[in-house]
Amino acid sequence: MFVTLPVRDVARSRAFYEALGFSLDPTMSSDSGACLVINERTRVMMVSEAVFTSLTTRAIGDRSTHLQALFALSCDSRAEVDELVQRALAHGATTEDKPTEHGFMYDWSFFDPDGHGWGVACMTASDGTA
Repeated sequence: MFVTLPVRDVARSRAFYEALGFSLDPTMSSDSGACLVINERTRVMMVSEAVFTSLTTRAIGDRSTHLQALFALSCDSRAEVDELVQRALAHGATTEDKPTEHGFMYDWSFFDPDGHGWGVACMTASDGTA
């Protein structure tokens, strides 16, 4: 999966996602966009709003009041969920919820500095272990 998101400051977004532990794909990055590797099959391209508007005829929504999508990241443990969200919060993210146990899943979420929503979850086995 390859997701492209508009950001106000490419360098700030790159630093934020690298601080979360994601690596930069330099072959797909420039001053106007940063490609972050989430895992071997998932990349997120953070492009300047100017570049993003050249990809579509639709306006960029106000991410401080509206969401068009929520993205989810899967972790291997509850500790990894907590660690990733805490790291995001320490680097400028915000959250509107608390960690939640659903029985089959443990999750928490954050909004990155540009207002994109990210869920972070760990699925639990039938015996309750992560």
